[in-house]
Amino acid sequence: MKLVVFGLTISSSWGNGHATLLRALFRQLIARGHHVVFFERDVHYYAAHRDLTELPGGKLILYGDWEETLPQARTEIADADVAMVTSYCPDGIAAAELVWESSALRVFYDMDTPVTLLNFRTGQPLTYLDERGLGEYDLVLSFTGGGALTALEDELGARKVAPLYGSVDPERYRRIERNEFYRSSCSYLGTYAADRQAALERLFIAPARLRKGERFLIGGAQYPQQFPWTPNIFFVQHLPPSEHPAFFSSSRLTLNVTRETMCATGWCPSGRLFEASACGTPVLSDNWEGLDEFFTPGEEILIAESTAEAHAALDLTDAELSNIAKAARERTLHDHSAARRAQQLEGLLVTARQREAVEAPC
Repeated sequence: MKLVVFGLTISSSWGNGHATLLRALFRQLIARGHHVVFFERDVHYYAAHRDLTELPGGKLILYGDWEETLPQARTEIADADVAMVTSYCPDGIAAAELVWESSALRVFYDMDTPVTLLNFRTGQPLTYLDERGLGEYDLVLSFTGGGALTALEDELGARKVAPLYGSVDPERYRRIERNEFYRSSCSYLGTYAADRQAALERLFIAPARLRKGERFLIGGAQYPQQFPWTPNIFFVQHLPPSEHPAFFSSSRLTLNVTRETMCATGWCPSGRLFEASACGTPVLSDNWEGLDEFFTPGEEILIAESTAEAHAALDLTDAELSNIAKAARERTLHDHSAARRAQQLEGLLVTARQREAVEAPC
């Protein structure tokens, strides 16, 4: 199949969670014999932190203006089997018009479903969705499962919805030798977000204050100057994906914190869960509905809602943490690899195309 995708970015992992997830998914789709073309608006903040310049086996098209790239987009979509728009695509509404007019299977992939639903409900403008909702798409995929799937149908008019969760590429994320620069008792990798700050203070900053002799490490972008740093919290600004395995492999324990909107919705596994576990690092996470469908609490992942619980997780022995990390890695490689997601996506697309062929008017 030929897939033409209009999205946020795959060329830069700076300040977003889309790039690494889509790279892994596309890499596996290409390995399975499919052709992927990705359209990305070339913006300065991603250009300044670009860590991918081409899509091996596929095509990455960077453009400055939608009207200028429209002829090329029409050409690429003319023989496409699947035409997809993703959430946060800066020209998503215009791209949707092109997709809806095409003969390809029309797909929307929402990698930010809780944010989409919240903004739609409150009338906030979106670059990828207008008042018409999702009714024109043949298939809507969601990074978030559970009740969010029903909401996409009931509130945004989606006709067919299926979850397509995050994943990890085990060839890119695996255990490597510890790097002293990234050594920590506890690490956290993520872009700064105000609606994660309260949980981060409970589960990371407060434990750091209690354990002054231990080293804590944060990696990410957009952290404000007024962030409540402590002397034993170290910071690495924007960690490219190539450094993620070293970061995780050098952490005794790593923390996952979910944004409030996603936590409230549930069924929203961050790619960091899969990346860290693929590197053989035990994960401590905040709690949300559906988490136990991805990892078994206490056996494959540690859960904390309070500073005391985070403190207790850090008190576990190396052997206990190692057992949890090993179980999580086995679960991730079996259930949450990019190869598994590509296989699932392929099945969803084939089924949707067959359904559209049956339902098409004679």
